[in-house]
Order: sequence, then structure tokens, then C-alpha cells
Amino acid sequence: MEKKDFEAWLDNISVAFLSLTDLQKNETLDHLISLSGAVQLRHLSNNLEILLKRDFLKLLPLELSFYLLKWLDPQTLLTCCLVSKQWNKVISACTEVWQTACKNLGWQIDDSVQDPLHWKKVYLKAILRMKQLKDHEAFETSSLIGHSARVYALYYKDGLLCTGSDDLSAKLWDVSTGQCIYGIQTHTCAAVKFDEQKLVTGSFDNTVACWEWSSGAKTQHFRGHTGAVFSVDYNDELDILVSGSADFTVKVWALSTGTCLNTLTGHTEWVTKVVLQKCKVKSLMHSPGDYILLSADKYEIKIWPIGREINCKCLRTLSVSEDRSISLQPRLHFDGKYIVCSSALGLYQWDFASYDILRVIKPPDFSNVSLLGFGEIFALLFDNRYLYIMDLRTEKLISRWPLPEYRKSKRGSSFLAGEMSWLNGLNGQNDTGLVFATSMPDHSIHLVLWKEH
Repeated sequence: MEKKDFEAWLDNISVAFLSLTDLQKNETLDHLISLSGAVQLRHLSNNLEILLKRDFLKLLPLELSFYLLKWLDPQTLLTCCLVSKQWNKVISACTEVWQTACKNLGWQIDDSVQDPLHWKKVYLKAILRMKQLKDHEAFETSSLIGHSARVYALYYKDGLLCTGSDDLSAKLWDVSTGQCIYGIQTHTCAAVKFDEQKLVTGSFDNTVACWEWSSGAKTQHFRGHTGAVFSVDYNDELDILVSGSADFTVKVWALSTGTCLNTLTGHTEWVTKVVLQKCKVKSLMHSPGDYILLSADKYEIKIWPIGREINCKCLRTLSVSEDRSISLQPRLHFDGKYIVCSSALGLYQWDFASYDILRVIKPPDFSNVSLLGFGEIFALLFDNRYLYIMDLRTEKLISRWPLPEYRKSKRGSSFLAGEMSWLNGLNGQNDTGLVFATSMPDHSIHLVLWKEH
């Protein structure tokens, strides 16, 4: 058939074909296929694949591809990466998708990272760590052995753990190696805090002392309390040391001279916790940069503007209930923005600018659960059997870790959280080191540590 005649015939056939119903079109195609040979069928197969299997990721502009990918969940995206090298390249480079996925897992996002392939790798690392937490495989344990009597006081900072014991000694340990760096003779320790040069101890003998690590010498002795000193804090910039005691008072001392500058009264129970911290929010009562002292007893938390004047007045008293059967746990969180404390009623969070209760978190069976650490994303909690991690965005417990029969203490100084930065969001580097430490009946210290990826 001549080309001209063929084109006229094809036009007539096309007009007739378009006038058919769908069923008739299908029957026509079936008939034509039955009349076709191998060459025609191969041609049909090649062209159908192009028409039906359009690779939209390859055809669309990159910005539109990223917009569509944002609607898929991360697990589906990982499956899509297996379709082809091109798909894997495009999906892996969709930074916003993977950053969002990481945030949803409680991961910190560093926007300064420019590598477009970085965040998929971070997500894969994050999903593995979160699975380990869920499956109770994220931690490992070890012990520190060296004390010969009850270990009551613990304090952790920058990879170092200080322990104070009834064997009249304090020891400084490198958590990563388990080695004792310093061991000095002291009094019986109910509270310890240290830095590179010195150790400050609160004692059951009603005094506070300051010691030099390198020589073990006592450089200052603070006398004046009439009951055991359960908590100490200090600030070199202010040259101030504060102490909370079983005599119901908080004392403010000159750190360098040992002179008692003031005695803060008003508590009606043992003062089990004092915290000296810079304020980070503004209110009618304080400004950012002001030094604030928090002191807590069994029922109340008192707030003092310690940096303005030594003879300060209590700004506010916080409590969770007037029912004296409801007591506060002795661990207290204060970061300059929020105050957090736990009780049998739940975990209470106050806004420091207004002193309003922001929320009360009540996980299952909270009557026995105590606070260890509190951040922007996670909280670290524990009871007699387990260490718990809570996602504060959902208020759900996402992990737990079994604890041994540690030495029980009503005042709670015998256990503490380790590294705290991960509570504001994991980032792949801060999930290392100490998670939790507690003293044991055999005078050893039980450590819970992050397991390496």
C-alpha cells in the first residue's frame, strides 16, 4: 500500500476507532493482537512500558520530587531507595524529609550541615539506636569497687564520678576506664560536688568541708549547722557556697573564707536539695543572669534571689499538695527556665517566669517512679526495678532497663543521672558514657552506660 493511501486508511480507521465504546475498543485491540506476529508484539511491549511506567522522579523537577516525597513515611522512602540508583540518589538528597524523620525520633538537627546525603545516614543511625532502646539493648553495666563502707554521696561531671563514703574517704573515678584517679581521706559524706581543683563535701557530722584533690588537704571547714548536711552547691564567680541541712535551714557561706553570710529559714522539714543556678527568663521578680537558689524539703520548694543580696527574702514557695501524705522526691531539676520535681501525684513542671504549673505527667504506676533527669525531649526516671526513658512529647515510656537490688535511701542521694545533654535530643555523638549510677549494699557502685552503636 502506498504511503499516501496508508495514511488515508489510517485516518479513517482512527475516526472509526474513536467512535467505539471502551468494550468495542478492547475487542478491536484483542483482535489486532491476535493477528500480530513477533515483530509487532515486541514493538507493542516496548512502547507500552514507556507509556505505562513513567518514572516521575526522573521526569519531574527536583523541587517537585522533594515535595511529593515529603508525603511518604521514612520506611516507605527506604524501600523506594531500592527501585533504582536514580531514585536512591534523589531520595537520599531530600534533606527536609530526613531531618523531619530524625526530629520525630527525638534527634537534634544541625542546620549548618550542608551535605545533602548526610541526613539519611543520620536517620539510619537514629532508627537503629531507637530500636535498641525499645528492645532493651542500648545499655551495658559495670561496677566500681574500692570503698569499704556505705557509699552515700555521688556526683557526676564530664566523665568523672565522685563518690563519698562512710569509710571516711572520697574517690574520683574515670567512668570510661573504671580507674580511681584520686582518693582522699575526708569525713562521712552525705553530699559531694567537685571541679578540677577541689572537692566540697557535706557531712553527717553537721559540717561542710573543701578539699584539694592533688594533696588531699582540707582547705576550708564550714561549721554552723546543727544537723547533717544533705546537699551542697557552690559558685566560684559569686564566691558563695550553699548547704541544706537536717536542721531545716539553708546556709549561705563565703566559699573562700568559710564565713557564714546568712541562714535561710522557713523550711519545716530536712532540706535535702539545694541548687544554685543562673536565671534564663524575665519576670517581675528576676531577670536573665540573676543567680537563683532553690531549696527543697519533703513538701516544699523555696526560691531565693541569692545573687542580688545576701539577706534575701524567699520569692516563692512551691508545693504539689497540702496533703502531708504526699511528699516530694529529693531530686530536683532546675535549668533556669523550668523547675521539675516528682511526687506520688506525678511529675510536676513549673514555668520559672510565672511560677505556674505547666503540666503534670502521670505515667502508669507513677507512685513509685522518681525523677533523675529532665530535658526538652526526654526524661530519665527510675523505680525499684527499672530505669525508664520517657518521650516528653507523647508522655510515653519508650524504654526501660533492669536495675539490681540497689541500696535504698529515703533521701535519694545514692543514685544519680550521668550525661544529660541527650535529654534535649540525641545527635549520634551524645549517646555515650554514663547514664545512671547507684550505690550497692556491698559498697560498690553500679553503673549503667550507653553501649556503642
